[in-house]
Amino acid sequence: MSEKIWLSSPHMGGAEARYVQEAFDTNWISPVGPHIAAFEEALATYNDIPYCAALSSGTAAIHLALIILGVKAGDEVICSSFTFSGSCNPIAYQGAVPVFVDSERLTWNMDPVLLEEAIVDRHKKTGRKPRAIIVVHLYGMPAQIETIMDIAHRHAIPVIEDAAEALGSTYRGKKLGTFGDMGIYSFNGNKIITTSGGGALVARNATWIQHAKFLSTQARDPAVHYEHSHIGFNYRLSNVCAGIGRGQMEILQTRIEQKRKIYETYREALENIPGIGFLPEPDGHFSNRWLTTILVDQQRSGFSTEDIRLALEAKNIESRPLWKPMHLQPVFKNAPSYSAGVSEELFRTGLCLPSGTNTTKDQYLQIVETILRLQVTNPALR
Repeated sequence: MSEKIWLSSPHMGGAEARYVQEAFDTNWISPVGPHIAAFEEALATYNDIPYCAALSSGTAAIHLALIILGVKAGDEVICSSFTFSGSCNPIAYQGAVPVFVDSERLTWNMDPVLLEEAIVDRHKKTGRKPRAIIVVHLYGMPAQIETIMDIAHRHAIPVIEDAAEALGSTYRGKKLGTFGDMGIYSFNGNKIITTSGGGALVARNATWIQHAKFLSTQARDPAVHYEHSHIGFNYRLSNVCAGIGRGQMEILQTRIEQKRKIYETYREALENIPGIGFLPEPDGHFSNRWLTTILVDQQRSGFSTEDIRLALEAKNIESRPLWKPMHLQPVFKNAPSYSAGVSEELFRTGLCLPSGTNTTKDQYLQIVETILRLQVTNPALR
């Protein structure tokens, strides 16, 4: 069988090994050390935001953000439905109730109209406003973030901006993750840059980020012995992983350019196939194009996303359906949701194509040819 083509595998730039070796040479093999501070500074500088905490995952960052905002058992937290479970699982960690809001068609992200409807309706039904809003920038595409922030400010609800998939993306020139009260990033192995596993929390409030660092290191009070007056977590990024992150930050802009070129390669090759559509950038939106995604109208194309997925799988090529909306997940079946059916349709008709920056030109030609062959071999399209 031919070599596996992954959806989006880690891609090192070369400097990472030097930073990791430095961590070994100096014996900083722990969740403290100089690489952590340097990685945090690089992230903060890149995103033009003053404070950053490097953590073990983007999910951990959301969890700490909820704690810092005072979310407790029984509270309601609004969250994008069309997302990975890591966006909403921390709500359950706190014993709070997720309230899912559907997507709009322009960006596939949280629908501002439904957001407002959800806020008003939850207040009416429970007598309380939701305690926070978690808005996700899906696949690197900016949400209608200014409109969402206006709604949140009008109702005095803090916003956690989940930019796990959107490091380097911007809205009207401003980096995603910096519009909300707090922003989070992920450096999982499949993200645009990686620390093998990791994440970050950013904010303009120094007290919040300092508290996040305190909680992420088991909330140890300043004492000679181990004293704890708060429940803490083992959420700090290691110095070794931060060394990988420092090397990855040096090539982030290159990776964004490569990801955007991958999107254009697919678009130019496939956009003329009847029934295949892409997600364009609306005015003011700049996407890092973390993953290239397509929508397939089976009636027009003669084949489905599952046909494409299986054809690619037969050639040892990984692809993946779009996220299954959280309001359809069994674990959240009883959660309130405000849906117009958009994310459900996207899940039925959408596919993530291999988008690795270390995938070769010949491999991309193989992917495209496999999809084009479905059109050629389909009797209905002859």
